[in-house]
Amino acid sequence: MTKPAKHKFTLYRGQTFRTRLTWRTSSGAPVDLTGCKVRMQVREDYESPLPLLELTSENGGIAIDPVEVGALQLYISDTDTSAALWDGGVFDIEVVHPGGDVTRIVQGSVSVSPEVTRT
Repeated sequence: MTKPAKHKFTLYRGQTFRTRLTWRTSSGAPVDLTGCKVRMQVREDYESPLPLLELTSENGGIAIDPVEVGALQLYISDTDTSAALWDGGVFDIEVVHPGGDVTRIVQGSVSVSPEVTRT
């Protein structure tokens, strides 16, 4: 069983968000993500019925690096961070393997810092 890593992300409203993560085994070897799909949801709290934000490898919010084994890039446009009218929440990132198994690799919290400079 994989124990998810814990992270805290801050989104700066109005700023593009990009971060890179690498999934590694407990011995430090990167995990091959060939054929996998990756999904992430942010919710106000664990029991919230609707996600505040959803990133997937299918909607362009998560890119699986084709060269660096185990590497993922999360991406949220400046337009989407501007539209984040919430203050924070919880998230997790799951990998869906080609055979259908699901592994939670990261979990934690997200906060949103308000924007002062606007157009």
